[in-house]
Amino acid sequence: MKQKILIITVVVGLAAAFGVGTLAYQSQKADAAQVLAREVLLARAYAPTAGPTEAKVHIVEFLDPACGTCATFYPFVKRMMAANPGKIRVSVRYAPFHNNSDYVVKVLEATRKQGKYWESLEALLGSQQRWAPNHSPQPDLVWAQLAGLGLDLERVRIDMHAPDIANSVQQDIADAKALKVTQTPEFFVNGQPMPSFGYDQLTALVNDALTTTYR
Repeated sequence: MKQKILIITVVVGLAAAFGVGTLAYQSQKADAAQVLAREVLLARAYAPTAGPTEAKVHIVEFLDPACGTCATFYPFVKRMMAANPGKIRVSVRYAPFHNNSDYVVKVLEATRKQGKYWESLEALLGSQQRWAPNHSPQPDLVWAQLAGLGLDLERVRIDMHAPDIANSVQQDIADAKALKVTQTPEFFVNGQPMPSFGYDQLTALVNDALTTTYR
């Protein structure tokens, strides 16, 4: 009788252990599938990108050019890249939540056609208070901020209405919605979202990715 009870106990224990292991495995598979699905939405080939393509840490930022916090985070991200040369690349995606921000996004995308995207982005973020008082973009005030960058502004005015720009902006908006981006800036590091918002949280996420990928 005792032997029978012992056998039953062992069988139940093994079954329980197997069940726990199966659940853990299924959970890991679900997490991996979720990260993969997220990376598909994040890794759009058309997105403007800075840093080497072979960098193992990929920061994807959803920004609104009229967002004040986006303007303050921009130099912070640049400093992280400079502190880890060759190890980080950054891709910009758009979530133009402010009224008229989509207009500014299209202007920025048009400057890419002249190879002046990053200069234009920095110029607009640096002069944000002049063209977006109280975070309310004024389209007519944007153009003066781009003077002196060597741009053909008349061409920018034409190119901003190109179908490929309209399509990429709409894709960004759709991806932002699918990823549940509700505020800017929103960062993803190697497919992982920030657990909460802040400089320290972004730094920790990037440092974890650096440690994992550059052992």
